[in-house]
Amino acid sequence: MSDPWEYSLYIPCDPRAVTVCRRTLRLILTLHGLIRLVDTAELLASELVSNAVLHTKGPACLRLRFRDGVLQIGAWDADPEPPEPPGRLEDLADAENGRGMALVRACSDLWHWQPLSRMGHRGKLVWCELAVA
Repeated sequence: MSDPWEYSLYIPCDPRAVTVCRRTLRLILTLHGLIRLVDTAELLASELVSNAVLHTKGPACLRLRFRDGVLQIGAWDADPEPPEPPGRLEDLADAENGRGMALVRACSDLWHWQPLSRMGHRGKLVWCELAVA
């Protein structure tokens, strides 16, 4: 198994940051030999970062961690309120919004959130995990 690593990309509160995060994630995973996780990881990161950018007013951060065969994808934002619990994806097929966290729950092995302060802001980290095996 490869050595553990971690990357953090701080982003402005700007919808264009989601694309920057997706492309950065793709490059990181490719360089670390995890190309088979790229498509799912991009979807998960897009949903997490979109929520951080669209629903908060402060800075945000994409965090990628790899350890013990597990990729953790997280988005930090400056809003300390917990995310809305995801509904069942099947129940949201015709919904205008609210599918993001349902997709995260459906496509990841595990998801959770935790309070986390960064850059002088109280906030939260919403994260999910993908096992390599």
